[in-house]
Amino acid sequence: MSRASRQFMLATIRRACTQRRGETGVRAAAARLGRHEAGPVPARGRLDREGQIALFTAEATRVEATVKRVASLKDVPGAVAAYLAGQNIEARLKMAPDPWLRNIPWSKSSVISVTEGVGERNDAVGVTTAAVMVAETGTLVLASGPESPTSLALVPPVHVAVVPVGRMVGSYEEAWARLRERAPAGGPFMPRAVNWITGPSRTADIEQTLLLGAHGPQRQLIILVDEEKA
Repeated sequence: MSRASRQFMLATIRRACTQRRGETGVRAAAARLGRHEAGPVPARGRLDREGQIALFTAEATRVEATVKRVASLKDVPGAVAAYLAGQNIEARLKMAPDPWLRNIPWSKSSVISVTEGVGERNDAVGVTTAAVMVAETGTLVLASGPESPTSLALVPPVHVAVVPVGRMVGSYEEAWARLRERAPAGGPFMPRAVNWITGPSRTADIEQTLLLGAHGPQRQLIILVDEEKA
């Protein structure tokens, strides 16, 4: 949707709201939305950092993702190479042009080749980070932008997410709060798209038989990095 189309649609909604509720009702709704009031936060996500990591790992593994934890970025190439070799997958990576990901010393692995760009159908592996991780469901939250092409997590058959553990939160409400914290001064906090990804793509539409990779990646590797710098 273009910016002009979006503005036209929102203006139409505002006019309809004004006709039904009057100016006072519209201002009240705007004020409520501006407060960002949190909804209920499940108790299972109210854990310390190690508890959150353990819950995230259990939930992500339950939905067929593979989770590895490493001490630093220098350990990432070995972990990725070992996983791909174990799955008999070509170590040809397309990586998001993210400044933090660029600190990964890929040259430590002689079998890995890395290029940057958006995800395309002939890419073997897409590599991204995540803006936030949610422990209660093992979910990655990706915020789209020039440094985070959404297609890398949706188009290649394998999605590798490399994320510092400092981006872990317990609940969805905390994840939205983290996204607001990323907002530029005076600017909108929402990126063009926010994708919540829990495990590989799947469907059970046909005879209730689970099929992985139906609408996106068939495999997902999540590497949690202990380094504090995010």
